[in-house]
Amino acid sequence: MSRAASRRGGAALDVLRCDGVNMETMLDAYRAAHPQVALEAVTLQWGAPYYTKLGMAGAGGRAPEVAALHLARLAGFAPGRLLDPFDLGLLADHGITAEDFPEDIWRRGAVDGEQYAVPLDTHPMVLFFNTEVCEKAGLLTAGRKLKPIEGTAEFTDALRAARKVTGEPGVVFETLGSDTIGPWRLFSTFYSQTGGTILDAGATRITIDDAKALRVLEWMKSLIDDGLAVPRVDYNGTVGVFNTGKTGFFLNGEWEVSSFLTTGLPFSMTRIPNLFGRASAQADCHSFVLPHQAGRGGDGNRAAHAFVAWMLKHTVEWAKGGHVPAYLPTLEKPEYLELEPQSAYRSVVDDVALDPPAWFAGSASSMWLELGAVFSGVLTGSRTPRGALVEAKHRLQQLLDTPNPFGGEA
Repeated sequence: MSRAASRRGGAALDVLRCDGVNMETMLDAYRAAHPQVALEAVTLQWGAPYYTKLGMAGAGGRAPEVAALHLARLAGFAPGRLLDPFDLGLLADHGITAEDFPEDIWRRGAVDGEQYAVPLDTHPMVLFFNTEVCEKAGLLTAGRKLKPIEGTAEFTDALRAARKVTGEPGVVFETLGSDTIGPWRLFSTFYSQTGGTILDAGATRITIDDAKALRVLEWMKSLIDDGLAVPRVDYNGTVGVFNTGKTGFFLNGEWEVSSFLTTGLPFSMTRIPNLFGRASAQADCHSFVLPHQAGRGGDGNRAAHAFVAWMLKHTVEWAKGGHVPAYLPTLEKPEYLELEPQSAYRSVVDDVALDPPAWFAGSASSMWLELGAVFSGVLTGSRTPRGALVEAKHRLQQLLDTPNPFGGEA
């Protein structure tokens, strides 16, 4: 990650990232629009390899100008030591202010009065549906949208209707696999709808509401027991099952939109219905951060802020991959609204349920892996809901008792 040499007397700009094709398209467009900036982008494998590299870069003080970070992982990256704060004045010079983002998402990027993360998107759990199956099941409106669903009874009725059409379970979602995280994301979605919390605001103690958690876990188990959900399937298997038209519904992150657009499956997407009290969904957010540099400033720092602003203003391209842009003006652009089905669930940007601000939380985190494994047992039959809840609390307490490997408080 050595610095790129400047070109035509302009600034050098290094970017560390962990996403794919749509980001590369945006970077190419940036290069074309800014030939005076020597932009070098490094892509690393998502998850632990990426975050280890990012942490070491900040610790060494010889980091790239800009990097991507899942917002829910911000607490684990020792803001002020591994990350540098944004200069809000520089961002404002390029037309970017706090008012351009959902309040809750913007606030999660702040630590001790400094803004350490600027959100690029939110990527929530959504409900995919097969339009041919759902039409035959009488679940679509005249405009081929999914009829409103509210409450667990209406949702299970919809799954039964889909099952009558296909002869297969009505919905598929990840239940098992090596390093499975789908069961956690499923639980997090529906538990958030009850208004329950996992940890307190300071991420120092467990605050799980047993009654609410058990209600959700027992309902998740009932979908398997009643033959409404595919019982034993890993992540790749879920994509295959839905793609072959075997189920009417699929619960997963919106990023799989590209898979089904490519294969030509008759499908659409919508927000996950309000089943337990409020229509929230588990999510994280890609965000821009400034890895710590010894003596950050000058042309490189100014170019970093200008780059972030430009990328935010061109997030229609990013939205093609399914993510909901966090930069609110994008959500009103005609070219975004024309994206189907990507724009259909944009209102969820105000109702996302991010992980608590703990060092061990966020995408590909220890919490996801630990609780994903525990809740997988509920779906595969190796744990009772109550036993899983006890084990989940035990593992959470172990994480709370473990020091942040990057230093600093949780």
